[in-house]
Amino acid sequence: MAAVPSRAQEPTAAGLWQKLDEDTKKPIIWLLFMDRGGVFEGYAAKMFPEPGEDPNPVCTRCTDDRKGMPLLGLPMIRGMKRNGLRYEGGTILDPRDGSVYKAVMTLDPAKGVLILRGYVGFEFLGKNDVWHHLPDSSCAQVDKALLTKLKAPCAEAAKAAPKGKAKAPPK
Repeated sequence: MAAVPSRAQEPTAAGLWQKLDEDTKKPIIWLLFMDRGGVFEGYAAKMFPEPGEDPNPVCTRCTDDRKGMPLLGLPMIRGMKRNGLRYEGGTILDPRDGSVYKAVMTLDPAKGVLILRGYVGFEFLGKNDVWHHLPDSSCAQVDKALLTKLKAPCAEAAKAAPKGKAKAPPK
């Protein structure tokens, strides 16, 4: 699976990515990465709540401008500047406790993964999360109002998708 959108020649983090539970391999969340004039941001695009969890959670523990915002559409990653296949200078929000960490990302187009590392202080003290690239056609499963609000390039693909339930992307 390539991380290369059909409209670009070189690999980019822009697009739809999913994080899988390490044990069950079930999706936890999808993030939509957007290129905002050379600065990349990642928005929560689809949630996979467990039975009994709030299907429309808000960021009650956030302490910045995101406090009280719905998690769906929340800008969780901000300020990433591209340096080849590496993205630097950004931050990631952990909505579970409101913590904001420094972050870097490394794109591996051969494997179709994006490795996101959040850290405090020094990068080597951080923790990696692996995100798996999803095809643009997966945008058909993302809330269309959210795609329109974010002005997501894949919004056109979602509009063109056939009516009814879209197929689940490969895991």
